[in-house]
Amino acid sequence: MSDQPEVHRVLDLVSYQEGAVVSRIVVKRESGNVTLFAFDAGQELSEHTAPYDALVQVLEGEAAITVAGHLHRVGGGEMLLLPAHQPHALKALSRFKMLLTMIRS
Repeated sequence: MSDQPEVHRVLDLVSYQEGAVVSRIVVKRESGNVTLFAFDAGQELSEHTAPYDALVQVLEGEAAITVAGHLHRVGGGEMLLLPAHQPHALKALSRFKMLLTMIRS
């Protein structure tokens, strides 16, 4: 993607790959990043923490996201805040795509 304003269909910017998690950074700045992910069904991100708040926006499909021990089922059109320094993990309940916005301030 270029720095010039262009209209993009977000779901078309990343493709599913069998047995994999695919990511694509769409904005990268000192103040934060926006990254698009495509998870095949059953793929996971193990529990970890981040020093900054992050906002997960599920674009299609469904994921189980655990934040500080609390399980959330998040589906297409829904979002969930991942607070800084809170342990979180994710599992794809079906193939799903999400947009992750990390705020570094």
